[in-house]
Amino acid sequence: MMSDAKKVLLIVYQFPPVGGAGVQRAVKFVKYLPQFGWRPTVLTVANPSVPVLDRSLEADIPPGTEVRRARTLEPGYAMKAAISAGGGNGSSGGMKRAIKGAARRLVNLVLQPDPQVLWVPGAVREGRRILGESPHAAIMVTGPPFSSFLVGARLARQFGLPLLLDYRDEWGISNAYLENKRLGVYSNAVQGRMQASVVRRANALVATTVASAAELTRVSRDAGGSASVTCIYNGFDPEDFTEEKAPASMPTAGPGRYRLAYVGTLWNLTDVGPLVDAVLALSARHPDLAAKLELCFAGRRTADQESHLARLNGAPCRLDIYPYLDHSNAIELARSADALCILLADVPSAGRVVPAKLFESMAARSSILAIAPRGEVWDLLEKYPTAGRFIPIDVGGIANHLASEIERKQNGDSLDFRGWDASCYDRRQLTGQLARLLDDLAP
Repeated sequence: MMSDAKKVLLIVYQFPPVGGAGVQRAVKFVKYLPQFGWRPTVLTVANPSVPVLDRSLEADIPPGTEVRRARTLEPGYAMKAAISAGGGNGSSGGMKRAIKGAARRLVNLVLQPDPQVLWVPGAVREGRRILGESPHAAIMVTGPPFSSFLVGARLARQFGLPLLLDYRDEWGISNAYLENKRLGVYSNAVQGRMQASVVRRANALVATTVASAAELTRVSRDAGGSASVTCIYNGFDPEDFTEEKAPASMPTAGPGRYRLAYVGTLWNLTDVGPLVDAVLALSARHPDLAAKLELCFAGRRTADQESHLARLNGAPCRLDIYPYLDHSNAIELARSADALCILLADVPSAGRVVPAKLFESMAARSSILAIAPRGEVWDLLEKYPTAGRFIPIDVGGIANHLASEIERKQNGDSLDFRGWDASCYDRRQLTGQLARLLDDLAP
């Protein structure tokens, strides 16, 4: 690392060994910021209460990176899951659901803006130690969880440092669709005031889509803030797609089969229902083609999404279901597929969302099947060489697309990526955008 590099305090709850798509954005910033004259000090959680771990992501953290960890008072994730889970039959089952629902509502009411607020006291104390030990030029926070924004705002105010807030997801969209949120009027009002307060304190806001940047501009204006607002997309790291990075541990597609893979969490914002409906329609019309289809799902799934997948039992297609895969194996599965699927439910504001996996799908040079409402996903795929774009209710169109894709493979027709350049989504270039923004905040 350069000796004259400026230091930025990066506050991030989701950091290795935590796994998941949201972790990669912070990790790649940490990996590439030193190349642009910025040395990150990472403040993260010591005992994360999260559903998955992925130590493979630690390989991207440059040697010598200072990572400081503060303890949270949250219970373990297993206890959180037990409280939030439904289940049970009969009167006793109904009673259990009622008790769990009441507990969930109480947690959402008391722990504002999220359960990770129990990390805030320890994080603020550790942040003060870090900033007291050595000078830093700026503070950057990435969320969700949005309680991390509270940590950054307090430290920025106390130490007089510029504050950058990186919205991996919009606060409002997260509250509307995140598992087990279901916020009431009071909670929404409290969190609205919280967001307005941190936005007024911020010097810069970063969104992951152009449409979200426009929404954050409105949020900042309504809050009386003056922060600059920028879109820095999620992207892909070319180093993840080198042959040396591909461990031979994932099975390949069966002979003559067309493999369609989805890698990521299935929940109410990424509803698999329309794809299942389309596969069942294909099975009814062209069972011979459906028999050539191999569906692969890797990642966490809610109970409702498991029920959708169960409807494929008895269909002629092959169904392979994997748990969460570490990032290297997820990349390998993506590279083994004939096509990768992007899912977004047709719900309000979903048109502003772009799943991070879209960019790695582009990097894999795979055919892409996007089932999403018209919006930024559609815009980004408009010039992609081979992409099917369908709104979720267009079950017939999705089924016809699958049939034509399976026939294309059977005919030996290859995909043409000549002239396609995805370099604008290179994580290093995107980190350069962030570095230039930090340069403007702390010249």
